[in-house]
Amino acid sequence: MTDLSGAVWRKSSLSGSGNNCVEVADNLPGLIAVRDSKDPDGPVLTFSPDQWRAFTGGVKNGEFEARP
Repeated sequence: MTDLSGAVWRKSSLSGSGNNCVEVADNLPGLIAVRDSKDPDGPVLTFSPDQWRAFTGGVKNGEFEARP
């Protein structure tokens, strides 16, 4: 189990004031954590920094299909 007690969670400034967002913690050494803001005590996905860069690069390059 990964210790996320020191995670500082943030969400995009573009997400507005709603609570229907993805939150990211990127302050943990060697780890990026992602969770659903509606369920802060729920499951967390974790990525290495290289995996996170590949994912966010893919998003920016339109490599994923957007779904409503």
